[in-house]
Amino acid sequence: MQVGLFGSPGFESLSHRHQIIRLAARSADRANPCPTITINLIKNFMLLFWIIVFIISLTFLVKGADWLIIYAEKIGLALGLSSFIIGITIVALGTSFPELISSLVAVFKGITDIPVANALGSNIANIFLVVGLCALIGKRLVVTKNLIDLDLPLLAAGTVLSLGIIWDKQVTLGESILMIVAYSIYLLYTVLHQDTDSEPENLETLPSRQKRRKKITPRKENKISRPKLTIKDFLMLLLGVGALSFGAKYLIDAVINLSISLNISTGAIAITAVAFGTSLPELLVSVKAALQKKSEIALGNIFGSNLFNILIVIGLPGLFKTLSVDNQTFAVGVPAMALATLLFVISGISKRIHLWEGAFFICLYILFIIKLFNWF
Repeated sequence: MQVGLFGSPGFESLSHRHQIIRLAARSADRANPCPTITINLIKNFMLLFWIIVFIISLTFLVKGADWLIIYAEKIGLALGLSSFIIGITIVALGTSFPELISSLVAVFKGITDIPVANALGSNIANIFLVVGLCALIGKRLVVTKNLIDLDLPLLAAGTVLSLGIIWDKQVTLGESILMIVAYSIYLLYTVLHQDTDSEPENLETLPSRQKRRKKITPRKENKISRPKLTIKDFLMLLLGVGALSFGAKYLIDAVINLSISLNISTGAIAITAVAFGTSLPELLVSVKAALQKKSEIALGNIFGSNLFNILIVIGLPGLFKTLSVDNQTFAVGVPAMALATLLFVISGISKRIHLWEGAFFICLYILFIIKLFNWF
């Protein structure tokens, strides 16, 4: 049964699809003297096909988000929008755009367990994998007092709120609205708050909120440089939107078919492969920054990205349908994200993330993957 972009009325449950596959296998048994070989070949071919579709669609999704953010920012500057407003809207939300789009498409198709798994998996990967690798490469990362004052408590509070909401294995409309309101309050406070604390010199530090914005969209004494627009800018913007739509659609189709072929839940794929793939750009940028001993670039967006994931990537899709949490995500993903956030906050309080902590984070991520798929 073909699935449309916004969830056609003919969408079948996964259990029904398994029944269809079993009936097809029985028919093949009667028609083919060597049914096992034929069926295995078909299964292997389809598995390989959907893995290739998954990789290609994920590439389109991530690259489309890059194009959309780059050219939307340029057009916004050309139209006279302040770099500050662009920084806290288009650019700040851009790092989690693939997670959001893929989660929305999944909900429109009726796969309601993907948004929560996607958000939890992205946060786990951001902390255990991205922070862990950066600490290993950079040897030591330093956290400033500015982040400890507000960012870490907000991340902890947002995590507690999201975990409390999904504790009954579902996210209702009212709970989704609460998540969006909570993020709106955070965003409003970010706009209005001014950091006044002084920072020690000659340290590789995470920047304050104001400095992170300036890092994303630099400006000089409130003078906004308006770039000249060309047809190419608008075409690339449209191309980014198209790549996002194409990538998100076929990514979810691939997740559905891979879950059937491998006989695992869609949530398990979302919390691992989808989450890792959508976090890959952040990983590459952060590792490159760590190699250059620039810890502020390596980790500066982890706070905002994780908060966006657990409040908006879950909350916005929840406005359209009640979200569900599959058993694997609840049993392994929920405690893993709680532990990741707790360790991240503790590292932030100590103002240091050492090499050994990075190695420990990597080991925990490997353990998370192993436990999720019951490999031991």
